[in-house]
Amino acid sequence: MSNDLDKQALNYHSKPQPGKTALAVTKPCSTQKELSLAYTPGVAVPCMAIKNNPDDVWLYTAKANTVAVVSDGTAVLGLGNIGPEAGMPVMEGKAVLFKSFADVDTIPICLTKVFKEDGTTDALKIIETVERLEASFGGINLEDIAAPACFDIEQHLSKSMAIPVFHDDQHGTAIISLAGVLNALKLVGKKIEDAKFVINGAGAAGIACAEFYITAGAKRENFFMCDSHGVLWTGRNDLTPEKLNFACDYDAGSLKDVVKGADILVGVSAADCFTEEMIQSMADKPIIFAMANPRPEIMPDKALNAGAAIVGTGRSDFHNQVNNVLGFPGIFRGALDIRASVINEKMKLAASEALAEIVTEKVEGEVAEILKNAYPEDTAEGMFDGDNPLKPDYVIPKPFDPRVVPRVARKVAEAGIKSGVAGKIITDFDKYEQEVIARIKKSTSA
Repeated sequence: MSNDLDKQALNYHSKPQPGKTALAVTKPCSTQKELSLAYTPGVAVPCMAIKNNPDDVWLYTAKANTVAVVSDGTAVLGLGNIGPEAGMPVMEGKAVLFKSFADVDTIPICLTKVFKEDGTTDALKIIETVERLEASFGGINLEDIAAPACFDIEQHLSKSMAIPVFHDDQHGTAIISLAGVLNALKLVGKKIEDAKFVINGAGAAGIACAEFYITAGAKRENFFMCDSHGVLWTGRNDLTPEKLNFACDYDAGSLKDVVKGADILVGVSAADCFTEEMIQSMADKPIIFAMANPRPEIMPDKALNAGAAIVGTGRSDFHNQVNNVLGFPGIFRGALDIRASVINEKMKLAASEALAEIVTEKVEGEVAEILKNAYPEDTAEGMFDGDNPLKPDYVIPKPFDPRVVPRVARKVAEAGIKSGVAGKIITDFDKYEQEVIARIKKSTSA
């Protein structure tokens, strides 16, 4: 089976031509007149218009709908530090998802010669390189860059660039998992501000998740975080500033110790490191998000048998998948459409809220047909039934739900405008959401 999949994957990436992306020309160029408009002499007209009014670059070039996916290949999901060349198929895959789900054009860029002598990422080299791309792109999606460099890179670029910079490994996972946490808490009758969280994995995703949950109302003092060396506490001398923000002022013991009485256990770590005994020691109706790939920290059936109320993973073959494709396409669609200068915390929270609310809405009409075709088994089991379909095995929407990208884009755009980071104002958000729906339909049917 594995060998067959390997062959299919290699064929898919190599035939009929290498790679998964190619340039598409959006204007005709088959006559002398069209040639004169596409290039000299006609091209001089938009060039001078932009020179006289730099904002016209959004009107006359592809910048308005183009995102750069930038990586150095040091932290590729499930594969680790495989290098920039080996990371290219992943970045091309990201470009496919951007276009397929949100009609966002994307250029994958993998950077080499950005490493220190010890092989780790030199944050300054990536910062200097990406800053120089600002004229050509409407946004930057950082991808698969190892911690702690990824924190410095994103924080610096978000301040120094006038276009949105978003590190999906941090914030994508945080946004989608928060939507699941919010809906799960509704089902178990608990409040986020009262919940005890245990996060296993103190890399980019784990720290971003914890910080984002706090933005959403969780209390920092209710968090315990573990890395490969154990629970973070101030007596350790190996903690980065990001980890210190979640360090206890005492030695709290091991993961097994701190998980006792916890309401929510989040894993962004390694396979099979959660046990049934740990789940049984948690508070009543515990919530588990075991997001390691390809094998989660605990298999859902084991977690449920041990008493878990809701279980989510990163896998598409289990319920409640935390899949970043639920986030970044709609987030960038909304950010590009308002010409946002940043993707701020209010916009991220709006994305989570959009995902959470979709699950609670009645599924009918065209949406029902699309979900039935995409998820026949789930449909047959009644997953999408009822005026409010929210249930333990459905706290996160499905990637092929056609409501996801338009709703996320709408909420992100609205939050961006309200928070004052938009260069373009939308006043009718019902109309805008319908326009996004129509745009995606047109793009996918072309």
